Amino acid sequence: MAYLEIRGLGRDFPGVVALNDVDLKIELGRTHILAGENGAGKSTLVKILTGADRPTRGEVRIDGRDPLVDPSAYRSVAYVPQELTLFAQMTVAENLFMPFDRSGHGGRLFNRRALMREAQTYLERFGIEARPSDLVAHISVSDQQLLQIARASTNNEMKVLILDEPTSALTRIEVDRVFRVIRDFLDRDHAVVFISHKMEEVFEIGDDYTVLRNGEKVESGRVADITEADLIRAMSGRHLAIDDHFRPGVPVGDAIMEVRGLSGARFQDVSFDLRRGEILGFAGLVGAGRSEVMQSIFGYLKASAGRVTVDGKDWPLNDPSRSVANGMLYLSEERKHHGIFPMLSLRENIGISIFELTQGPLGISQRREREAVTKIIEDYGIKTAGMGKRISNLSGGNQQKAIIGRAMATRPRILIFDEPTKGIDIRTKTEIYRIMKELAEDGVGVILVSSEITELRRCASRIITMHTGHITGEFDTATTETETLVGAIFGTEARADAI
Repeated sequence: MAYLEIRGLGRDFPGVVALNDVDLKIELGRTHILAGENGAGKSTLVKILTGADRPTRGEVRIDGRDPLVDPSAYRSVAYVPQELTLFAQMTVAENLFMPFDRSGHGGRLFNRRALMREAQTYLERFGIEARPSDLVAHISVSDQQLLQIARASTNNEMKVLILDEPTSALTRIEVDRVFRVIRDFLDRDHAVVFISHKMEEVFEIGDDYTVLRNGEKVESGRVADITEADLIRAMSGRHLAIDDHFRPGVPVGDAIMEVRGLSGARFQDVSFDLRRGEILGFAGLVGAGRSEVMQSIFGYLKASAGRVTVDGKDWPLNDPSRSVANGMLYLSEERKHHGIFPMLSLRENIGISIFELTQGPLGISQRREREAVTKIIEDYGIKTAGMGKRISNLSGGNQQKAIIGRAMATRPRILIFDEPTKGIDIRTKTEIYRIMKELAEDGVGVILVSSEITELRRCASRIITMHTGHITGEFDTATTETETLVGAIFGTEARADAI
């Protein structure tokens, strides 16, 4: 019998039908995959299940209760978002039990010692490698992700746990930790709703599935009864060649950028070349130093030693504004924190970076700005109801395409993509892969930092591996086995297949 059930659910917004006639059944003791492309209606459905939004029509039943009549029913549904929503300057224990009244630590008397003692039991259960007294800002991203899941479980009334892309920033070892936690929930007679675009994870952890497309349920059943190709086809509405590669098809040219002996706070003595006509991949575990290297080249982080040259000329370090002015752009993995202005419109987010294209004799020309923004929307296939819509209301994939389109309008020489497909559906991933391929073939220097070996193998001409701040290998993608790459990522000495 279903613990949570919806029937004929619909949600309308002005000019948009976000959900239409959706049915869903969630059973205790099972993991239910909620699948669909960005913009399929998953987020709207989650908001309704957690009480953050109300349906326009249809029924919701949680343990037989109507939460619209009895809002206390929502307490048994917990949601862990993809983005980290922790308080960085508060302790692990404080984050774990907030809000304190919900977790039983509220009231007039606050016993900090008891809080720390109880927090330790949760840290051990979830395998979080931190102390209750540690500031969240000082623990790893994977431990922060597990902490969010642990925080949801401090609600003793919780029976259904909704996880939205919980592994998007995690390595395989860290994913295994999350999956152990999920299986522990199921053993305790809970249900897990799992949202992910990583097919291998869907088939590893899922029991049941429901596919949404354009706000409607198009398919549901047992995961064991469907293939990966069929699931992708249900999500996208058409066949996608999931094994295609997107490596540039032009001859590799001379070096655009040369990095020699670069060192910083979390990496040492890094040297490599970026050549014309290639996508250069960087692989490594979380904390290996990949992003820090790129941020130091761009100027976000301070480089303590080393030299960078672009087209044979010294590159200015420690100054991101000069990097932008000289034609280098870094697209951060944290697009909501570093890539967009969430409270501004799509037009404003794009227009803010293309002043040279929109300036008129009296300042910004609104006509030129509309024309430039319209061209970017059309060229990059950005799905939006209008350029005046707030960018935070777009799907993750459309936000990313807006960031890339905005970057390309400035005609950069070097583009650094850091986890560009994080939390993005398969079809949009392939669109971004094609964009990167075309950029490289047009002579733009492209670097791809990714935690997904499959993604790097599909796109990168060469792959550089890093471990604990050092380069451990450099490989030709077409001739290197995945096992060799994984060994180099874990710090195993790489010899065969290395360039």
